[in-house]
Amino acid sequence: MRYEIGYGKARVPVYRVHATPLRGVAPIPESAFTGRENVLFAFDVDVEVLGSDFLPAYTEGDNRSVVATDSMKNFVLRESLAYDGATLEGLLAFLGRRFVATYPKLRTLRLTGRERRFAPALVPGSDGTFADSPVLFAGADGDHAVATVEITGDDVDATVTGHQCGRVGMRLLKVTGSAFTSFVRDGYTTLPERGDRPLCVHLDVHWRYGNADDMLGRDAARYVPAEQVGDLVRVVFHEFVSESIQHLVHEMGVRLLERFPQLTEVAFEAQNRTPDPVAASEADPKARVYTEPFPAHGVITLALARDA
Repeated sequence: MRYEIGYGKARVPVYRVHATPLRGVAPIPESAFTGRENVLFAFDVDVEVLGSDFLPAYTEGDNRSVVATDSMKNFVLRESLAYDGATLEGLLAFLGRRFVATYPKLRTLRLTGRERRFAPALVPGSDGTFADSPVLFAGADGDHAVATVEITGDDVDATVTGHQCGRVGMRLLKVTGSAFTSFVRDGYTTLPERGDRPLCVHLDVHWRYGNADDMLGRDAARYVPAEQVGDLVRVVFHEFVSESIQHLVHEMGVRLLERFPQLTEVAFEAQNRTPDPVAASEADPKARVYTEPFPAHGVITLALARDA
């Protein structure tokens, strides 16, 4: 009988304050982001242990090799204080290496992190104006950074054997600059052609590096921040007049690979949430009313990888 097993702890909330600042990020034309202070460094962390060493716990109820998931939670929380880097990916790799060094049976792990977004809050100053507070933060809904790092090894040598980075949960809407025409029409077609329409998409973007060391942020100039990726995607969404969502995400992928030569692959998942038209003004054709579309929605995926 063949087995494929794994176990772990999900969504360990980590709030690290006064972490190492991220500085020296290479600028790109589409973004003003070049670093962050990391006064608040907050994430949810998942730990998943893989491998056959724990099979007796499943087949015989023998837990002698099992590290309790509660211990994993405490390990993540306590060891996060020792991390002296500035990136989510670096934190995950650090924790993975610490795990395999501490527990000999944990030889293959997958760690995933999700950013808990908070933005510096505005506070009034003595002159009556408002400014960002260096210590006060407010929750920020919406898109956020994610990363997954796989670690394999032992207490002597542990390496990153797989990774994926991302910015997910983006919600983008514009009122012009998108079309969808010349598609297949038959007896099932009810959708009208639209030469110019509002466009609303829900978008996730993921990427991989050619060299995993660049992902860890030791050389900030080689690191690709999720903030810059989000800014670039929004700029392309605004500027590019597309013939379809497929056309749009391809342009985003090409631009990302141009801006970041250290990346080998970018991938997209887009949901078409374009609103349905209801009425238009006879006096001003641009004045229109739209409503939420039918709950079923189109899904568009694309992955672009450099030639080997």
